[in-house]
This record gives sequence, structure tokens and C-alpha cells, in this order.
Amino acid sequence: MAGPAESYQESFHRRWGHLRRARVRALAWLLDAPDLLDIHDPQWAGRVAALGPVTPEVADWLARTDHDPAALDAALGPRVYTRLGLYAEKLMAFYFEQQGRLVAHGLQVRASRNDTVGEFDFLLDAGPDALEHIEFATKFYLLDGEGGQRFDALVGPNLADSLGLKMRKVFERQLSLGQHPAARDVLPRPVVRARALVKGWLFYPSGSWPAMQGITAGHCRGFWCALDEVDSLGGEEFLILPRLQWLAPFRAASATWMLSRAELAAELGFHFENSATPVLVSMVRRQGGWIEEVERGFIVPNDWRERAAAVRMVKSV
Repeated sequence: MAGPAESYQESFHRRWGHLRRARVRALAWLLDAPDLLDIHDPQWAGRVAALGPVTPEVADWLARTDHDPAALDAALGPRVYTRLGLYAEKLMAFYFEQQGRLVAHGLQVRASRNDTVGEFDFLLDAGPDALEHIEFATKFYLLDGEGGQRFDALVGPNLADSLGLKMRKVFERQLSLGQHPAARDVLPRPVVRARALVKGWLFYPSGSWPAMQGITAGHCRGFWCALDEVDSLGGEEFLILPRLQWLAPFRAASATWMLSRAELAAELGFHFENSATPVLVSMVRRQGGWIEEVERGFIVPNDWRERAAAVRMVKSV
């Protein structure tokens, strides 16, 4: 009889447990995590990019970068990142540059001085007379359980975004940027291919793992539950993950902010007295001298379902 399938966290710890620096582990996750969008699904019409399996050469390069991160630290610079998307984008720019593929990153297209048409996330070398445009996103969405099994039901923690809205923006507008007349003034070569590269985690109501066409079957996933449901969580030790640690499963030699279940409930209760922002929590275990993430999930305010329903109602009008 087959045992339970290995969780993504277990797989990541097994493959990348030797990496100790948070920045390098985040980059390893970006390169190795399953894509959110299924590249084989015909609805994407071949416009979804995939990095493919991490080669032994890239794995060795990550290990060397972990040992000597000077080049990565220089690429990220001294700034303190507050936007997770920008942080992930800078990590990917470093990877593409180190691989000798990066032609431009964050190249803006303007119709006039005060009229920005858009921005190329990445322009990659596609031959002597060609470029590939990669539109990159790292997203975290919760399945609104009452919203059905559709992309618009995968919503951002603050209910201001959805996977459906993001995909419409990417496929209907952003991927066509290379064809805009104003792009000719900034492009060093023609764009011959434009594709979306989407990484992230999807979170489902506790106990629910519905399949959804167009989503990679083995995507990174977690749970979400309301504050009043925290007592039903498994595990005994927890971390509230800072935003810049949302990418890779958590692993560290120590974590001074570890919480018991009672401490977690108290901390979350205080948080939701002052904010409606959901909180990403990691269940952890002590393993071989390390603190390792076992599972993760968003804890939402008790009225989050009602607020999600109100947003659905407004959008349906």
C-alpha cells in the first residue's frame, strides 16, 4: 500500500535543505516551484512560460551563491524591500542575468512624457534578431468557497484582486505590449514571443482541495480558515510569516518569534482588532536541529466570508 504523497514542503526541504540564506532559498523556490498555470492547457494558447526542471548546473550555482552571496546581495542592493512582487522580480532578474539571457528588466514604454503605456517585466535573448517578453507574477490567492470553482473565485487576501482579473489583464493587455507602436522606440530587437510566468501559492478552505482546469495539478497549496477556527489546526508550534518570507517554505536554525497555539490565537486576536488584513501562518516542527515548515495557511477575520460575498455581489451587478 502506497504511503501518503510527499507535501511540497517536504519535497522542498529534501531538495534544498542545504541552502541556508533566505534570499537564496527564495530564489530556489522561484526556479523550482510548480507553475500556477498549466502550460499544457489549451485555454492558455501556448502563452504560458515554464522554466523547466532545475538542472544540476543551476543547482550547483545556487549552492555556490549560498556559500558566497556577494553577487546576489549587490544585485538586490541596500534597499529594504516591502513589496513581495518587486523582491521576487529582482531575484528573477538576477537569475536571468547570471544565465546570460537578460536583455532588459523593467523597461517602460511611453506614448509621451506623461503617458506610460506599460512596462516589460523581462526581455530575454531569443536570437540575434529577436526578443522574448516574459510577464512575471508571484501571487497568493484564497479560494472563496462560495464563489464556485472558477478563476474569479481565487481572490487575494484583501479581496482587491483575483486570479481571473490578473489573467485577463496579462493576456488581454500586457502580453501585447511588444506590438504597441510606442514600443518600437525602446526595443533593441523585435519581440517574437510573449508569455506569462506565474508562480505562487493557492489556499483552500480547510479540508478542500478541488481541481481546477488551467491550474497545475501539483501547485503549491495551503489552507485558509477564520480566526474562530484556529483551535482546529494541527500542530503545536506556529510562526507568523513576514511578507518577504512568503515564497519558500520556512526553515531556520532558530526562530525567536515561535508561538504556541494559545499565543497564536492571542496574537491574531489582537491583530484583527486593529486590521482586517489576513495573516499567513506556518505550522512548524523541530527536525535535526532546524525549525521547518510543515504546512501553511492564511488566517482571516471572522467576517471575511461575508466580505467576500459582498464583493461578489458588487461584481455581479
